[in-house]
Amino acid sequence: MDYLKAFLIGGALCVIGQILIDKTKLTPARILVSYVVIGVFLGAVGVYEPLVEFAGAGATVPLTGFGYLLSKGVREAVDQQGFMGVLIGGLKACAGGITAAIVSGLIVALIFKDKDKS
Repeated sequence: MDYLKAFLIGGALCVIGQILIDKTKLTPARILVSYVVIGVFLGAVGVYEPLVEFAGAGATVPLTGFGYLLSKGVREAVDQQGFMGVLIGGLKACAGGITAAIVSGLIVALIFKDKDKS
């Protein structure tokens, strides 16, 4: 049942993104940034936590989950370290994901050759 919940919630987030791509003039980059900002906002007001508990990876893997993790990291760091937590909490919470993205990008760049778009 956990897999089904994750699939449905994660799929719904992806469907919303695809509809935005198809039906609006928003660029994919703006939609991706919007997803992160929405995740931060929903995490900050406490709405995203129940969704994470319900859907698991279906809510934490998409970009809204990244935004939620940023807001959660900042909140916890502010509770522990005060104002300095605003500056370091988000990066500390997301360090693993950021590192994975950078290392994956490096590996792909080393394996494949780049081409011109012409």
